[in-house]
Parts: sequence; structure tokens; C-alpha cells
Amino acid sequence: MKLFLKRIFNLKYLIALLLIPEGCIVPFSPPEVSLDEQYLVVDGFFNVGGNDSSRIELRRTQNVNQTDQPLIETGAAIAVEAEKGRTYTFVESGAGTYFLPPGSYDMQDKYRIRIKTANGQEYLSDFVTVSRTPAIDSLAYKLDNVQNAMIFYVNAHDEQNKTQFYRWKFEETWEYESTYSSALEVVDSQVVSRKENITKCWQNKKSGSILLGSTVRLSNDIIKDLPLNTVPVSTNKLFRKYSILVTQYGLSRAAFEYWTELSKSTQLTGSLFDPQPAQVTGNIKNIADPKSLVFGYFSASTEETRRITISPNLGIFPRCTEPDTIPVQCSGFPDDPCAFNTQKLLLTYWGPRSDSVLVASPDCADCRTSGGTTRKPSFW
Repeated sequence: MKLFLKRIFNLKYLIALLLIPEGCIVPFSPPEVSLDEQYLVVDGFFNVGGNDSSRIELRRTQNVNQTDQPLIETGAAIAVEAEKGRTYTFVESGAGTYFLPPGSYDMQDKYRIRIKTANGQEYLSDFVTVSRTPAIDSLAYKLDNVQNAMIFYVNAHDEQNKTQFYRWKFEETWEYESTYSSALEVVDSQVVSRKENITKCWQNKKSGSILLGSTVRLSNDIIKDLPLNTVPVSTNKLFRKYSILVTQYGLSRAAFEYWTELSKSTQLTGSLFDPQPAQVTGNIKNIADPKSLVFGYFSASTEETRRITISPNLGIFPRCTEPDTIPVQCSGFPDDPCAFNTQKLLLTYWGPRSDSVLVASPDCADCRTSGGTTRKPSFW
């Protein structure tokens, strides 16, 4: 009898657990995730080398749960101030992007950035010294058969052992082709030869991750075969021709520590403008409210670039569905699939009297549908 009562008690306990409503499980969102404040994000640096423009981008933060694009900060006034008194003013040439043309700057001076947003808030960084960037010795690449990918490496060194902290960015460009070639088009209800070649395109992409390197634990300031970019063969970027432009920056220890902490917090997001799961602030402060968060680190340095272009012929030729055949002239029937009312692209004439044309969808015959352009890069 006791055993029977014990089993009944256990059964009631189990039923009670099953009847607990799901509403008792409350999701936990830490403050860094759920905050709705849109703090200023400053991305860019002061290029003291004089060989290229300085570029600063201003955005606003968003919490991790948001999927919308971050807000662009337009209408701001940005200037770099030298400790010795000179001021250099940026100009907004794109929404939220501010440029300063290359010039002649004092490498021995210190600099800071001053930002005044459209809503009247003013931000100021600490003064920073100029970091001199050594040249890139070489770029190398190697096919990794295990990953089935091409890996690109960078090599650099500083004979004076003064740099020790590095950061890199890169921009990759590749040539590709559509499956079919569209040689014809309809102009004023007439089938004519296509003037623009939409078979071959070029596409580029900038690096989004934070790439850092340090030689502080080495006896010599040498970067040797540091992997920067891995290009899987499956992407088909390597099928025709591929080029990568690498930009190298020397960093101060403080800047390196900032970018290191930021890279840890953005491993699941990707870049400075993506939603941030943690608060990593730099050397820029809100003048009226020093406790107000500002994201970004102002640096002054020279930059070095190097490009490598290869034609590895790795991958497969893009495939598509078989092209269709339609008559060139309309017969007059309402449902006649003639060339003039098709949404497909005209490839070439077909048939013994060339009274038909081959057609294919834009995805198969127009390389621009993949996001590229028919404009050949100047360095190609």
C-alpha cells in the first residue's frame, strides 16, 4: 500500500512539472544587448604620409538584437588639430563619410580629432603621436589542399625595431564571366548587335574583419608569412583572375590594445559598425559628458600598400539552364513567344535562315546581376 501511494505521489509531482507554464522561463538580456542608446561610432585615421586622403566614417550604434542597417551620421564638422596649432578640416563627400586631401604634415607633431555633430554634441580625442609604417616586403600565396582554398600571406619588417604593432586591411578584386554571351538586344523593336559586353565583369570586396599582428615578443621586428585572407576555390573568385590590395598600418601600443579588444567582441558580428555585444571604447570623449560612450580610436600614421594579381584558373565554369529558342518575328497571335516580349536576354541567331534566336535569363547571360561591373579596373 505504501508503495502504491508513493507511486501516486511521484505521478502527481511529474504532472505538476509538466503543467508549469512556459511563461516562467524569462529570457535574459544583459544591458549591453538591450540598450537602445545610439552612441557615436568613429572609424578612420589621419594619414600623415601625404600619399592618400584621410577618411573618417561616422555611424551610430545599435543593440545586438537589431537587424537594421546602422544610422549614418551626416552633417558633422570634423577637424584634425595639431598640438603646434594648425587645423585641418575634413569635407563630407558622401553620406557619413568625411575626407581630407593628402598634404604635407609634420611627422614630429602630435594630433587629435575634433567632431561636432549636427545635434550640437562635440567630441574630442587625446593627442596622439605619429606612427611610421614600414613598407610591405612581399605578398605570398599558397594553395591549401586540405581547405581547398588559396591563402594569402604578408611579409614585413622594421630594421629599427620600433613598429612592433601592425594592422592590415585589404580589398580583393576578381574577374568573372556569365555562362552565356548575349550578343543581341532589342532597340526600337529591332534586333541589333549588343554594343556593351555584359559577359565579362569585375567585382571587388573590402575586408570586414580586424587583422592585427605584433612582434613585441620577438627579438626582431619581423612579420613573416602572416595569413591575411583565405579564398575558397568554391567561391569561383579564382577561376579567371584575382587581385588583392593590402594596406598596412603601424599602431601605437594603446591603439593595438584597443583593436585587439574590439576584435574579440566582434568575432560574432564582423566589423566596427555591426551590433556590439560588449562596450569597447577608445580615446575619443564627449566634451559635455565624459561618461557618454563613444566608440572608435583616433590614430595618426603613415600607410603602406602592395598589390598582387594572379591567374590560378581554379574552380568551375558557371552553369545554367539550357537556353530557349524563340522566333525573331512575331506571328501576330496573342500568345506568340516572340523576341520582343520576352524577359530573357537575346544570345545569338539560330536556325538555317536565322529566323530564331537563343535566349536565356539575365542571371545566365548578364554578369552584372551578380553585383559586378563591366568597367575594367585601371590596374588590370
